[in-house]
Amino acid sequence: MSNTLRLVGRRLLQLPLMILGITFLVFFVMSFSPVDPARTALGETASTEALEAYRESHGLNSPLLVRYVAFLLGLFRGDLGTYSARSLPVVDEVARAFPITLSLTFLGLAIAVVVAFLLGVTAAVYRDRWPDQVIRLFGVAALSTPSFWLAILLIQLFALQLRVLPASGPLPDPATDFGGWLARMALPALALAVPVIGQLSRVVRASMVEELDRDYVRTALGAGIPRPVVVGRNVLRNALITPVTVLGLRVGYLLGGAVVIEVIFAIPGMGTLILNGVTNNEPNLVQGVTLAVALAFVVINIVVDLLYVLINPRIRAV
Repeated sequence: MSNTLRLVGRRLLQLPLMILGITFLVFFVMSFSPVDPARTALGETASTEALEAYRESHGLNSPLLVRYVAFLLGLFRGDLGTYSARSLPVVDEVARAFPITLSLTFLGLAIAVVVAFLLGVTAAVYRDRWPDQVIRLFGVAALSTPSFWLAILLIQLFALQLRVLPASGPLPDPATDFGGWLARMALPALALAVPVIGQLSRVVRASMVEELDRDYVRTALGAGIPRPVVVGRNVLRNALITPVTVLGLRVGYLLGGAVVIEVIFAIPGMGTLILNGVTNNEPNLVQGVTLAVALAFVVINIVVDLLYVLINPRIRAV
């Protein structure tokens, strides 16, 4: 137990340092934006005196490090700045859009995990037979398919021709209309999931094949233990560590892919928000969205690291 606590402690101690590094990187990059926040806030007709007064009152003339410290203090208070001439809080828009992006990401992740593990385990159990060959061919094709191109094909097939799933329109509230929400999110989640299924199923198959060739599996089967019991109780647990590692890395892909997919399917998430920020020259909005997505990626990967402890007891001795 002490080793487990030390491992958890090390991961949690790394979290603030990584968050601090991400905040500085995002702030530093956005400081090079050619957009003048004063001009954006006051409009093109604002006088030079008004622009200078705005910059002075908002600390825009201060050195970079001073502005970064002020940005951090505001971040601790939940203040990501404002955007548009009406000075709308960025944090309100991020708080509205971020749950939508997370729900799309994790719906795609759930689809990818379930399908990839079923395909990977099946391919390993029927190694070098026709189910294995078909699944491996599907994996290569899925891995080679860009999500944005697949999204267009899914819209053409399921929304325009078959008319069984919507590709646009308002997003229902899952609390009151879960079926409508699921139907609206099905196509974008599938577009996100397919490339991950292609990679993850191949990793699951390779990890399962390696584990099935170990001596303890042959010993258990020779002792008369049914093969499904050996595979389900021992092989799967020991073979999970590598797929979970890959899955943790692919969460970042899913988050980034969700930003693009949301624009294609007109989903009012972080992708639409950052597109509005870029289109309307709103650096605070772009900065807030980028920071939220980056922090989510770091936290999710820390959680994946901690899952290793539950999956593989040998890591607890590290």
